[in-house]
Amino acid sequence: MTDDTLLRLAATIRARKGADPETSWTAKLLARGPKKAAQKFGEEAVEAVIEAARGDKEKLTEEAADVLYHFLVMLTSRGVELSDVYAELARREGISGLAEKASRG
Repeated sequence: MTDDTLLRLAATIRARKGADPETSWTAKLLARGPKKAAQKFGEEAVEAVIEAARGDKEKLTEEAADVLYHFLVMLTSRGVELSDVYAELARREGISGLAEKASRG
């Protein structure tokens, strides 16, 4: 995997936004709206947590990939670009996690 894998995946998801929901899982998820995208992300996150608790590295890896994909679908459904998330992470870089959290109230 290279650093731009998530960027390529995000671009693919954006490109499928207007595709036929009958031929694209991504288009189908996006057509169902942001609430469905968020629900699906939550389901995948729970599955990843379960596999993390079980300690099955292979299954956790698979679920983590699902989480990242569904996270990007959820962002796309709300018009949030991955570059915006990267910018926020860059803004926080070098700031203590405790200090950053305190700054948010």
